[in-house]
Amino acid sequence: MVAQLTRLNSGRAWQTGPVPQTVLLAEDDRAIRHALERALTLEGYQVTAVADGVEALAQAHRTPPDVLLLDVMMPGIDGLQVCRVLRAEGDRTPILMLTALVETADRIAGLDAGADDYVVKPFDVEEVFARLRALLRRTAPDNGAVADVPKEVPPASVDRQIEAAGLRMDVQARRAWRGERELELTRTEFELLELLVRNAGIVLDHSTIYDRIWGYDFGPGSKNLAVYVGYLRRKLDEPGAPQLIHTVRGVGYVLRED
Repeated sequence: MVAQLTRLNSGRAWQTGPVPQTVLLAEDDRAIRHALERALTLEGYQVTAVADGVEALAQAHRTPPDVLLLDVMMPGIDGLQVCRVLRAEGDRTPILMLTALVETADRIAGLDAGADDYVVKPFDVEEVFARLRALLRRTAPDNGAVADVPKEVPPASVDRQIEAAGLRMDVQARRAWRGERELELTRTEFELLELLVRNAGIVLDHSTIYDRIWGYDFGPGSKNLAVYVGYLRRKLDEPGAPQLIHTVRGVGYVLRED
């Protein structure tokens, strides 16, 4: 992974343009930290790199970044705890986790802690760039641009209140309920549920969902979407109540109350 980062670094030139977006990188592996810091800098980001969770929290409080890139396994305070602390403080800065833990339960732990997305080590740095761009696009102020999306998927903020299949969402307040029970959702979970509710009864294919939620299709081998759908189901499903999110094998997902 470090060799791949080094090769990429040597082939890039400095980019110029608007004020760079800021990244707080926390990674305890010195070689990975330095290589990733340089790759991000050459990509046009302004990077602050630290070696552990204690430094990450201190820096996030001192100079809030546009996005955080956190390793899970760090000495002192790990990346999951950094997420929990920031979210408990009301900090909604997007967080991308770097993890060597490949089990689904480990990824779910990161999402539950408040992370918005994750990349599994060893990673391709271009995937890191793509996921950072997607997170930053989702949190950027609306400049009036119209996204190029499939015509069956309407723009994401037409109505403040939307309802379908016993679900109710306040898009502006970013709150959601099933019946009278309010759902505790992360940013990505909320956006995924909003997309499904707005298109209730319509089968959305994997590529459409990846494009709308992440801004990038990670290909047929990615399990990112399946992990989020599984975790969202755990929050939605109730004993004795019908399942709401259905898998259409080989195609995608649909929201309907059977």
